[in-house]
Amino acid sequence: QVQLVESGGGLVQPGGSLSLSCAASGNIFRVVAMGWYRQAPGKERELVATKNSGGGTDYADSVKGRFTISRDNAMNTVYLQMNSLKPEDTAVYYCNARLYTDYVNWDEYWGQGTRVTVSS
Repeated sequence: QVQLVESGGGLVQPGGSLSLSCAASGNIFRVVAMGWYRQAPGKERELVATKNSGGGTDYADSVKGRFTISRDNAMNTVYLQMNSLKPEDTAVYYCNARLYTDYVNWDEYWGQGTRVTVSS
């Protein structure tokens, strides 16, 4: 059993900043990658940013230069610093982890989601 617990999010004005965090716990053998996805009303869930255990990162074009993903590998925690927020960043943000629970079995896990609203 693996759990992802998110924190952060909330209401912020355009141009403001927010920080999200997500801690993975439970039966974790090795984390492959952790990251963030988001889903706006009426839209499909989309990648925001991911970071693998080798340090490689991937960002959606829409957030490059504004959002920064970081990880604490020892704590199985991922962070998302969001700056220069825009109304179009409004969405429910979901933490994602791809990890092994033993030497051979891996799976993908999701957090419960945290809402980010960018509005004046």
